[in-house]
Amino acid sequence: MTYPILDCIHQYIYDDICTLATADLSWEKLKNKTVLITGANGFIAYYLTTALLIRNDLYDDNITVLALVRNKEKAEKRFGNIVKRDDIKLIVQDVCEDIVTEDKADYVIHSASQASAYFFEHDPVGTIDANLTGTYKVLEYSRKCNAVTLFVSSLKVYGDLHTGKTKISETDIGYLDPTNYKNCYAQGKRASETLCASFHKQYGMSIKIARPSYIYGASSLDDDRVWAQFIANIVRNENILLKSAGSPYRSFCYVTDTAVALLKILLDGKDVYPYNISSENSNVTIRNFAKTAVEAFPERNLSLSFANKEDEIEKTTSIMDKTPEILDSTRLNELGWTAKVSLTEGIQRAVKIVEIQNHS
Repeated sequence: MTYPILDCIHQYIYDDICTLATADLSWEKLKNKTVLITGANGFIAYYLTTALLIRNDLYDDNITVLALVRNKEKAEKRFGNIVKRDDIKLIVQDVCEDIVTEDKADYVIHSASQASAYFFEHDPVGTIDANLTGTYKVLEYSRKCNAVTLFVSSLKVYGDLHTGKTKISETDIGYLDPTNYKNCYAQGKRASETLCASFHKQYGMSIKIARPSYIYGASSLDDDRVWAQFIANIVRNENILLKSAGSPYRSFCYVTDTAVALLKILLDGKDVYPYNISSENSNVTIRNFAKTAVEAFPERNLSLSFANKEDEIEKTTSIMDKTPEILDSTRLNELGWTAKVSLTEGIQRAVKIVEIQNHS
């Protein structure tokens, strides 16, 4: 195989992705198959794409990856010499257009989405369109190929819940204001799940649905997501200053664990039966994520502080409060998946990779 992945990316990044490529999964189902991955430039899709190619290097699985991207230059920069391999093909187009390729996929992973709050505010039309129109176009392609399809949804489909419970299960559903443009992402994901159910009913397609929690890992230094800002603080050797109490309680899951879960759902999950993805040991408040980030690197002597003194005291919660964004992943655990990476280890991996990327 020309351009082995190990020669194309840093050893540490390779080792991180290799934990996905060597995970205990039904890999035999992917052998000699073609997999279309939308949004291949994205955070989670890059890991999935690269892991499948590593499978070819290590086990001669003969998987072909069709990587759908919107920007060819960004893809070539992100993947480097990887795009010169003969087992990956770039499909350069908007996911909201008919998918144009002569290649037929056996499996489709639809992960293209504008998941940043920046886009919710500045491009709500594009955000909802990528979900609604994009998902329709992907499902139409999958139907023509008779491909097994995975739709990567989101915990945001749950909306505002007041159940009195400490976790959110797949059967819970909360309120979303359909007239609020800020719900462009959440409403788009909800409608897309219904679209998946409709294609499954009408055409008998095999469609799986995943609802990831907050995925974290190595991102860019200018990523506006709060966890990414904490990682950027550590990379820059900056103390973390919280301008709030950091009380939101959330499920986090490291990128490799999430990617393994996605493949598990694709290969072994039930059709139109949503699966939450969360790591039991990474359910933390924003302030405790920041605290863990600081404590993960004691040699840097960094600190966590609060802009407002009254925020220093952690707030107590009540069953009358909004149900926290803590996902119950029992369904996924019953498939045989468990998270492997602790919050501390995940943050350490992410920081090391971001440092490598910014010094290469």
